[in-house]
Amino acid sequence: MTLRGKKVLFFAGPLYEDLELWYPKIRLEEEGATSTVAGIGEKTYQGKRGYPVTVDTNVDQIEAASFDGLVIPGGFAPDQLRRFDKVLQLTRDIHQAGKPVAFICHAGWVPISAKILKGKRATSVRAIKDDMENAGAIWQDSPVVVDGNLISSRTPADLPQFCKALIAALLRGPQD
Repeated sequence: MTLRGKKVLFFAGPLYEDLELWYPKIRLEEEGATSTVAGIGEKTYQGKRGYPVTVDTNVDQIEAASFDGLVIPGGFAPDQLRRFDKVLQLTRDIHQAGKPVAFICHAGWVPISAKILKGKRATSVRAIKDDMENAGAIWQDSPVVVDGNLISSRTPADLPQFCKALIAALLRGPQD
């Protein structure tokens, strides 16, 4: 297993995009990583397509230093997640440590609110392209965009490329 010993944080919230949480979670665990799903108050969240996730912990109970990377799934959850200071602090801290911050679809809202996208190349679902650009991101219409330790994708159709880029970043380790 290539990612043995790596710990990856996943954010979960109401109506998260099912595939954007479960596909990378299972993929990373196949490679030997340990995943922790952190929520914002509830113990279980229904996915946008009906698949539930039971969280391991609450964002208020963890520190960024405990993790080697962060995955932020899309769906409607990012609009709720971005309202929690601890979510934004964890996102900033993991980013500032040079560790991978991976976000897909509507999840770009979290790094927007964490104010870490200015001058960085990134992608998202087209619906939030203006939000990304207004936050200073250089938006690209690509299946996956990697800029330093930021990894972004557009939709569930891009999950294979998203996961390959995320695994490569976790293998590389923190970037300066």
